[in-house]
Amino acid sequence: MGFTVRKNGKDVVVVDVEGQLIVGNRQELKQKILEALEAGDRKFLIDFTRTGYIDSSGLGVLVSLSKKIRDEGGDLRLAGLNEDLRTLFELTKLDTLFAISNTATEALAQF
Repeated sequence: MGFTVRKNGKDVVVVDVEGQLIVGNRQELKQKILEALEAGDRKFLIDFTRTGYIDSSGLGVLVSLSKKIRDEGGDLRLAGLNEDLRTLFELTKLDTLFAISNTATEALAQF
């Protein structure tokens, strides 16, 4: 379980979430993205391809990050949600807040 942060060739900060995004690790994700935002990065992709579960606090941190990034003139996109996670985003109407792609490659092409 953890996060991998890398930059692709288009100046997009890509964060791979492995395992779960839950109350115990949400602050770590938030810190990594806020540090990149403060360093001047404005394009972010969170890849959930290897994520099985997101709890309500994880959803909350995504909403908070989305607002902060937009306020700074940036763009946050999500990719790789499995069927259960996609259903969760649809039920909570968060699919209307986030640009969600099936794969990280698709999401990167949309920046």
